[in-house]
Amino acid sequence: MKQPRAWQRMLSGRRLDLLDPTPVDIEIEDIAHGLAFVARWNGQTRGDWPYSVAEHSLLVEEIFTRMSPGIAAKWRLAAVLHDAPEYVIGDMISPVKAAVGPGYGELDQRLTAAVHLRFGLPAVLPVAIKKAIKAADKVSAWLEAVRIAGFREAEADKLFGRPVPELVHRLEIRLRPPAEVRADYVASVARLLAACD
Repeated sequence: MKQPRAWQRMLSGRRLDLLDPTPVDIEIEDIAHGLAFVARWNGQTRGDWPYSVAEHSLLVEEIFTRMSPGIAAKWRLAAVLHDAPEYVIGDMISPVKAAVGPGYGELDQRLTAAVHLRFGLPAVLPVAIKKAIKAADKVSAWLEAVRIAGFREAEADKLFGRPVPELVHRLEIRLRPPAEVRADYVASVARLLAACD
């Protein structure tokens, strides 16, 4: 019996094996392109453009930096890349992940490790960094929920926790064309990689 195909060809020409991803097959342009076209909230957001995972990732990095002033550039890079596997596997809302089961998490972990190694990060982040990025991610989710996804604040408070007002002061949810977001994502990663050297 023929094995099902478990790789995807990227626009860069790379062939990414989803079951055994290697850092050499990962390019930032592929990640940025994919994430700029993946909609958060299953596309159920207000506005003329979908709110992309790339845009969300840039916001999470900004929140993470506000929460941890002076944090090293490599950990800010980890924050930008926190949802990088979704360039291949898409953004599933939590209820869908629960329904899919542990296979989704295992695939996500393999891709995350390969992405991290490709960009000079440890395959598995230190627990404190992972927790801090997750906290920034929850703040972002709260903002997105109340500003563009139709949630009431009380509902978002229960699901994500209410953020400290100073933390979200003047933070903006931007809905932009994918090409713009893609370019900003690539530029952010390049800037942070340069700051790591």
